[in-house]
Order: sequence, then C-alpha cells, then structure tokens
Amino acid sequence: MLPLLGRLQARNGKADAENQCPSTVAVRKRTAEEAKLTPENNTDSKRHNYEIQGCWSQITGGVVTPCVLVETPQRESPDTPDTSRFARYRFQNLFIKQSPLPELSWGNSEDVWFKMLSKDDKYIHSSQMLEHHKIITPDMRSILLDWLMEVSEVYSLHRETFYLAQDFFDRFLLTREPVYKGMLQLVGVTCLFIASKIEEIYPPKLYEFAYVTDGACTEDEIVYMELVIMKALKWELAPMTAIGWLNLFLQVSSLKELPKLLLPQYSPLTFIQIVQLLDLCILSINCLDFKYRILAASALYHFTSIEVVAKATGLSWEEISQCVHWMSPFARVIQRNPPVKLKVFKKVPAEDQHNIQTHINYLELLVCISL
Repeated sequence: MLPLLGRLQARNGKADAENQCPSTVAVRKRTAEEAKLTPENNTDSKRHNYEIQGCWSQITGGVVTPCVLVETPQRESPDTPDTSRFARYRFQNLFIKQSPLPELSWGNSEDVWFKMLSKDDKYIHSSQMLEHHKIITPDMRSILLDWLMEVSEVYSLHRETFYLAQDFFDRFLLTREPVYKGMLQLVGVTCLFIASKIEEIYPPKLYEFAYVTDGACTEDEIVYMELVIMKALKWELAPMTAIGWLNLFLQVSSLKELPKLLLPQYSPLTFIQIVQLLDLCILSINCLDFKYRILAASALYHFTSIEVVAKATGLSWEEISQCVHWMSPFARVIQRNPPVKLKVFKKVPAEDQHNIQTHINYLELLVCISL
C-alpha cells in the first residue's frame, strides 16, 4: 500500500516548506462560565491550553501560523421541544410528504423518518469547502479518500466507518482556515480513527493508525488532532451518511408482506453493485452539492427504476433528477466494468461481509470520467 504522502507528491509535486506547516490551534476566549471558575481551576485551564499550543509548536517545528477556528455551520434543527414548531414543519411539508417506512413495533414510523430527515438537514456539507484552502485541490481530496478506503479494507472496517470519516473530514474543512497540504493526511487518518471508535466493536489501536501513515503522523499528533476536530465539529458526530441511507432504501424496497426492517432483506450482491457507484461518486467533490439521501436515491435509481425509488425513498423524479444526471457518467463507467464479486474477510461473519469497506482502482475510473 503506497503511503499517501507519496501519492500526493506523485500527483502534485513536492510541496513548499511553508505549505507543509500545519497551523496552530487558536485559543478560544473564555466563556462567562469559565470566568466564574476558582483560581485553581483557571490555572488548570491555562495549563491545558498552553499544552495544546505547545504540541502544535512541536508539530510545526516552532513555526507559528495564525489560524482561525470557527463554529461548524449548522442550520437550526426543527427537532426542538417546541411542539408548535414541530407541527409547522410537518404542515409545510419541508422534507417529504409521507414516510416510506412500514409500521414499526418499536416506534412511530413518521417520527423516526422525521428524525432522519432532520439529521440530513442539520449536518451541512458543501463543495465550496476548499475556497479558503487554496493549497488543497479536489484531486488531493480524492486521493486522500481513496487511501482511507484502502486502509479501511486492510483493517476490515465497515463501510459506515469510512463514510463517517468522509463526513467528518469534509465538515472539518468547512471550519478551518487554512489547512495545509502537509496536514491533510493527519486530518484524514484522525477522522478515520474517530469514526472507528464510534462504529467498530474492536477498532484498530492508535499505533496502527500511525503505522499506516509510514511515519508521516505520530500517535501524539493524531491524539491532539482528534481534540481539534472534535471541538471544531462541536462533538456533532452522528450524521445520517450516504451509505446509511442506501442501506435503509434497499431494506424498504425489498420488504415482503411481513416487514422486518431490522433484518437484512436485500441481496448482498445487489448491494455491492450499487455501493461501488456510491464509492466512486463520493470521491468527487461535486457530490457535496447534494444531500446524502439524494445521492443514495440516485445510486439506487441507476440500478432499479423510478418506481422503486419512489416507494423506498418517498422522493419524486423532480427531486432527484439533477443528481441522477450528474451521476450518469459515473454509472456508465461502473457498468462497463465486470460485476464486482463479494470479498471474503477473515473473522467477519458471512452475513456481514458485504458491509466491509472495499477498495478498487477508483482513481483510474475517475480519470475515465474526466476524459
């Protein structure tokens, strides 16, 4: 597995020394609550902030680069205790007319559906995230995510783990100004480290994440970057990912007369064919122009029909048509390749094999699309 640094240098040439300097962590102003702390606690707080800045001085080799840490952009969620606000959102039909979920024995299907849609509206991502990162290009993002897919397969991490890491990475770049090329791999591997601790039962150890960077990132750097990312994202770490939506849509489209939503209903071979298209699309920065549920619904459309999509997602053709047209070149490239086979992973149950993230020559396929 070629280290990421080598891939970036091969694609973009060696970076200037000043471009490789990671930025320092800005010290936040004290809040009103912090001002009320006892002198002892204030001393501890000062020491803690000093240690964080000291760490970044070590990482940067003593070069201090000003950096502004801003809040994660978020829309106000309709999921509030205000019942009149909740009723108004439902009355105005801002999300979807009707829940496609079947009746659930463990909850109200409309409420569950509304919660999912609220998440999709709350966690914001944008293809314009690189506007303030002039050194970073869309190709660098593609290379990084492709490398994270490869790392995920090596450690038999679930697809949801990779897609969580992708979401953390893209949202993090909306909150920092600027992120330098030499810092990119550290941010990426740290996002995967955080995601694995959330999603995996037995996540890889910290030293394993440092090992796969081939010496580019140390364990201490990953730990401190974890703190930086968590604060930047305001600990909002539970998005409804594109792969999560795809799993749900396939479940609903495959339900029989006696629905069992929590048990696998679809063919694993069908799933990996569709998810290969989704994997390829997620490497393109333009995918961030669409909500995750629209991406998943469009990928499902290319392998089924608009009738299936309407039943499983509640979305109309008008709502997905733009994404479907954007995704069409990706689908043609995928469909020209031989059908992908289900990979076997040791120590992974047979019924869970299709949920492990896999990697193919996605970067070569992206080149075919751009030609």
